[in-house]
Amino acid sequence: MQRSAVRPSPVFLAILAVAVGGALAIVFGDDGTGRPTVAVEAGTFLMVLAGWGVSLCLHEFGHAIVAYKGGDREVYFKGYLTLDPRRYTDPVFSLVLPLLILAIGGIPLPGGAVWINHHALRSKRIDSMVSLAGPFFNLLLGAILIIAVAVFQPTFWLAAALSYLALLQVFAFVLNILPIPGLDGWGALEPFLSYEAQRFGAKARPWAPLILFACLIGIPAIGQAFSEVSLSVFDLVGGDGLLAGIGDSVFRFWT
Repeated sequence: MQRSAVRPSPVFLAILAVAVGGALAIVFGDDGTGRPTVAVEAGTFLMVLAGWGVSLCLHEFGHAIVAYKGGDREVYFKGYLTLDPRRYTDPVFSLVLPLLILAIGGIPLPGGAVWINHHALRSKRIDSMVSLAGPFFNLLLGAILIIAVAVFQPTFWLAAALSYLALLQVFAFVLNILPIPGLDGWGALEPFLSYEAQRFGAKARPWAPLILFACLIGIPAIGQAFSEVSLSVFDLVGGDGLLAGIGDSVFRFWT
């Protein structure tokens, strides 16, 4: 693999810089009164939103790097290994729309996709691993954020923002591993399914996730069940649900 293949793009580094800038605003904007200042609210909003953008890039990078190791050399030439969201299928649906939905409703929608040449992969097992790599990158990032809060013990508002961002990663993991056409959980099973099931999945792929998201938003019982499962996973990996809830409130300060 050429070194330039995995060098982060300027766009990715810019998104990362916004996240770091938001974190600094949180730290230096705390006036010690116990209430979030405008600087803390703005910093939390920027850090979480940009942090989610970073995680979207890492999710797709996870798919691409495992596919590259598994035999698909086309991901290198398509620039998927540079963490550049402009290389995705559709930058608007891959990055802009998920960020907008997160800002409005706090829902961590998955981003767009990288095109994988499944015929070039060496086995069905590798094909399945390619699909699972994206959501497991989310879970890994969530665990790293949780560990960072526990080990480095940042200021209260920064810990809340980092915990909320970690919770979003867990939400994304749980959502993406659901065995529904169009999501990574289905992609992990698909290589081992019958031809008829694969045909069904191909037909359902464009609309099945939309139905799922509509159910999560429009049917309280389904949304509540999903939240409870995600929070259970979050607790299992050591997350602080109270801190994450405070981070959510500060992130969506207008509510």
